[in-house]
Amino acid sequence: MSHFVQDPASPVRSYAALLLARAVQQAFAGGKLGLFALTNQGFYYDFDLPSPLGEEDLKIIEQHMDALAAEKAPFGYRDISKEEALLIFEAREERWKVEWLKSLPASEPVLLFEQSGFVDVLDIRYSAVLAEWSASQKPVFKLLNVSGAYWEGDSSKPVLQRIYGVAFEHGKELRRFLSLQEEAQKRDHRKLGKQLELFMFADEAPGMPFYLPKGTQMRNELENLSRRYLKKYGYEEVRTPFIMNRQMWEQSGHWEHYRENMYFSEIDHHQYAVKPMNCPGHMLLYKNKRRSYRDLPVRYAEYGQVHRYEYSGALNGLFRVRTFCQDDAHLFVTPEQVEQEIKRTLQMIQEIYGIFGFEYSLELSTRPADSMGSDEQWELAEQALATVLDELELDYSLNPGDGAFYGPKIDFHIKDALDRSHQCGTIQLDFQMPEKFGLSYYDERNERQTPIVIHRAVYGSIDRFLGILIEHYGGVFPAWLAPVQVAVLPVAETHAAYGEEICQKLRSAGIRVELDERNEKLGYRIREAQLQKVPYMLIVGDAEREAGLIQVRAFGEQRQESMDLDVFMASLQQRMAEQK
Repeated sequence: MSHFVQDPASPVRSYAALLLARAVQQAFAGGKLGLFALTNQGFYYDFDLPSPLGEEDLKIIEQHMDALAAEKAPFGYRDISKEEALLIFEAREERWKVEWLKSLPASEPVLLFEQSGFVDVLDIRYSAVLAEWSASQKPVFKLLNVSGAYWEGDSSKPVLQRIYGVAFEHGKELRRFLSLQEEAQKRDHRKLGKQLELFMFADEAPGMPFYLPKGTQMRNELENLSRRYLKKYGYEEVRTPFIMNRQMWEQSGHWEHYRENMYFSEIDHHQYAVKPMNCPGHMLLYKNKRRSYRDLPVRYAEYGQVHRYEYSGALNGLFRVRTFCQDDAHLFVTPEQVEQEIKRTLQMIQEIYGIFGFEYSLELSTRPADSMGSDEQWELAEQALATVLDELELDYSLNPGDGAFYGPKIDFHIKDALDRSHQCGTIQLDFQMPEKFGLSYYDERNERQTPIVIHRAVYGSIDRFLGILIEHYGGVFPAWLAPVQVAVLPVAETHAAYGEEICQKLRSAGIRVELDERNEKLGYRIREAQLQKVPYMLIVGDAEREAGLIQVRAFGEQRQESMDLDVFMASLQQRMAEQK
């Protein structure tokens, strides 16, 4: 039984992107077409225009799109040769389309879209989905913003103007999207990170986060959670160096396939690279001693800090940084163990995501153009991943050509409270790197064999996952994760000693607590604790001190409840144990 699924929203987004291209060329004489791509709920298109666009220009373009959609002009597309396409777009002086066409293999067919004299050349991925859309249908769309984007993502090439938009079949879907966008601005992790004193950035280290005590506490909680599952699923935790020599990165294939994203140094007249990934270090650990088939699977896990160069314009809070911590693991397995280990890894990731209440979708990414290894190895690897997904009856979509350079992968796309998708967890199958490093084990006949490596991550980047959680919860974290779980507020200075006594008992019970004994009015301090989104406030005055009680006020509530401290502590400890 196959559980491969397609994204049903693609036709409307594809058509809206083409309407955008028509509208831009209609509104701005001399505008040249770049390329377009689809995003989770929207699309973007790159243009070479005579002058920069502003917000008013986007409104004008939307008006043209509305008029074009209302025409309901029929459209069609057809396969043509690369040579024929080049003639068409050279005649139209579409330099970027021409450049893109020239980069295609000579034998690759080109899909030409035609509507009322407008023509565009499409990525072949969008042909099937576009066939599901009719010109008689009118998409509901909204242009969101415009930004600069290097042609083909190459900083040495010119900057085009990238227009982002969303498109839906029904107006209610657009209204819901815009409402969620408004809420997303309130939950922006960069804003909340500053307000809640979790992390900061500094010009001295662009794109590299500094974690304040509260943010560090949250990271530690995420690692502690993960470590419990490492123990449950039989992993061994390791550490590898940040810097390793060029020869090793050449051996792994990263030098050829990834060096534009790496940082380099020179030591004793030899070139070294700061690691962008943990994989090669784990290969060296495995190779450290002779292995028998009885030793496999070997499961190495690392919370490894990695560094990757990102364009300054792409940096985005914790979502896109230049250094981050991967919860990385590599499983060294025999061919017979591959499917069982992938199943166990899927189960582990599902269990951890369940704690946060995340829904998720799965995506199988296949061989990219820039890859290494034989066709036979890639076919076996892709089939192994698909077989596991089908046997477990898990729905998944196919993402052709987006695998890692060393193997195909299963990616987890989690959905947050604002209905946005984030790619986090991944399972990757690798026949290449163990061969490149000469890894081996000896089978039951004492014959030398090469293991297969499964790369896996749950959070992906702990930094990015934390950013997602901040926005998912809107800063109102469950008690087990909150950096400060309890704020103790003495009514007056005379109650500070009793407040400190309560704090000591809470700390002894493993509860994270702060005492706010500032010389400020109680109402002010309550509002401050609310702004810090502390799960519980304990208010103590004369009556509480005399009776040995506390007044408990949960975040977001107006009422207070008188309670015995031991009863409160037991309740909170239970919530922490249940990770609520």
